Amino acid sequence: MNKILIVFSHPRFEKSRANRILLNNIEKLPGLVLNDLYEQYPDFNIDVEREKALLTEHDVIIWHYPFYMYSSPAMLKQWMDVVLEYGWAHGSQGNALKDKLVFNALTVGGTRQVYSPDARNRFTIRQFLAPFEQTAALCKMIYLPPFAVHGTHLLNDQQLVEHAVLYHKLITRLGAGQYRLEDIGKYEYLNDWLLADRGQ
Repeated sequence: MNKILIVFSHPRFEKSRANRILLNNIEKLPGLVLNDLYEQYPDFNIDVEREKALLTEHDVIIWHYPFYMYSSPAMLKQWMDVVLEYGWAHGSQGNALKDKLVFNALTVGGTRQVYSPDARNRFTIRQFLAPFEQTAALCKMIYLPPFAVHGTHLLNDQQLVEHAVLYHKLITRLGAGQYRLEDIGKYEYLNDWLLADRGQ
């Protein structure tokens, strides 16, 4: 069984309807730890050794955050800068995270349609996430497509619950090892993989 760590970064979690619903009862899932960075480190003084220990203990890492100004909130960037150290996470001797699975779980205000080369935002979500993908490659991790909830302001609670059910299913399947990387890699989003697999 794979152990899963959610590295959660949201500066206004108490005001986020979408993320509250997504994470409702999440910690009851077997083998999962929710690491809320803003709750844990309100002064941004990250305990690097604690974070390294958590990463070492888990097989699947999820960077979960709201998509702010085409990237992540500042805390997650701070976490990456101080935790993913040369000689530990990357470099010729930095193999601590080698072959661990990692992906982004995002809540996005804009619809999926506005994230394309011919739309308002000019780039796809996958293109905006290139620095995360390269970080994963640098750390010798296996980078998966993102899980994304688009148009969060347009969704009612029931629609958000449906996304939460899909997210929980994703975590359960990854935890149980019920996936093939070659299948997942065919899809732009993990949501698409889950929905396509359900339809077969």
